[in-house]
This record gives sequence, C-alpha cells and structure tokens, in this order.
Amino acid sequence: MRVVIALCLIAPFVAMLWVSSYAKIEPTFIGIPFFYWYQMLWVLVSALLTMIAYKLWQRDQRARKGGASA
Repeated sequence: MRVVIALCLIAPFVAMLWVSSYAKIEPTFIGIPFFYWYQMLWVLVSALLTMIAYKLWQRDQRARKGGASA
C-alpha cells in the first residue's frame, strides 16, 4: 500500500524533471504549445494523484489501528 502511495506522490516530480520529454511545441492543443499544456495537465493529474494517495493513506491508517487493537 505504501509503495502505491509513494508512486502517486513521486510520479509528478519525475514527469516534470524529465524536461526533454516535453520541451517541444507540437502537438498544440487549442493553439497552446505542448510545452505549456503538458505542464498544466500535470497540475490536474498531480491533484488527482495526491487525492488518491491521501485516501490510500487514510485506509492504511485505519487498517493499522484496527489490526493493533484486535
């Protein structure tokens, strides 16, 4: 479970640090160069992944509390 949480939180950093993968103009999206819309897409993806990581963390903490008291 914690590995999945870590991957959800690390993926956006890796995607943004690998600049050569998105340092280009084409393909454009509604006139916006790839360089810009790719980064803006990662803002939304990062928010989603952070929410997933948070929910998984809550589930993990509930499972640990339930297992310790039994």
